[in-house]
Amino acid sequence: MEPNLPDVVLWSIPAFVLLTVIEMVSYRLHPDEDAAGYETKDAATSLTMGIGSLGFDLLWKIPILAIYMGVYELTPLRVPVLWWTVLLMLLAQDFFYYWSHRGHHVIRILWACHVVHHSSEKFNLTTALRQPWTSATVWPFYLPLIACGVHPAALAFCQSANLVYQFWVHTERVGKLPRPFEYVLNTPSHHRVHHASQGGYLDRNYGGILIVWDRMFGSFAAEVERPVYGLTKNISTHNPLRVATHEYAAIARDVRAADTWSERAGRVFRGPGWQPVPKAGEGAGAGAGASAVASVPGRATVAAPAAATASAPAAATASAAPAPERTP
Repeated sequence: MEPNLPDVVLWSIPAFVLLTVIEMVSYRLHPDEDAAGYETKDAATSLTMGIGSLGFDLLWKIPILAIYMGVYELTPLRVPVLWWTVLLMLLAQDFFYYWSHRGHHVIRILWACHVVHHSSEKFNLTTALRQPWTSATVWPFYLPLIACGVHPAALAFCQSANLVYQFWVHTERVGKLPRPFEYVLNTPSHHRVHHASQGGYLDRNYGGILIVWDRMFGSFAAEVERPVYGLTKNISTHNPLRVATHEYAAIARDVRAADTWSERAGRVFRGPGWQPVPKAGEGAGAGAGASAVASVPGRATVAAPAAATASAPAAATASAAPAPERTP
């Protein structure tokens, strides 16, 4: 029997609109020169990406739901939907969300989906709505929950609750909260770090509702300096189609230009900043010719030999100081 759970996102839309209006008005009444604030085209792009994601998600959900229901029917396990089991399911879903989110930062083909959410140079409540149109890469991370007997409808409820929680953390108008909240929960301070492009902030704070996963698995960074938002090589476009697909196009360019199958696989499945090891005898000049931009470990996109990609981050050129290592 399918659980009868509310549509959390639908019920939250009035609150999304109200909070966004309040934030916009707050910038008018109390402007902050250091804050990223709002920019009309950027906010419009974020809204367009969010609306578009609703349509594309409906398409992706058809095969994903079929797989989930197949696994659910095969497993003998069943988790009843009770108030206390829902709390446990929310906790488990947040745990797997952490690993899904982390995977979408450290595997380039997954980053091609998630980079959309990081493509804004602003950080406000409309940034939360800047969602990808290719979210079909997320479902495998939650298969263990289905195999343990969690009904797909219950999982959908938990995912929606997680998504709704994360809306409010996309703001600069809230400073640091009292220490107990900052230690346990994902907060605006923690999520500002996640959206920052500075080397020390890259690929940190993946948590959805809880930040304790980052503390446990070594990916936590506290907010110290003011974040600079966006990608370390920004795409400088408000075209929704390009925002949605630019990294896939960059991967295709790199794969076409690769010399070997191992390099082609690396361009797709290794980290966004991965570069092949130069062949013996290749000098610095050859290495510079092979890649227009040196990649930054973390959220960097490797450039194609003919031209630098305009998609993901590249904070340093070949002559720049080495970037800090990212979390494995």
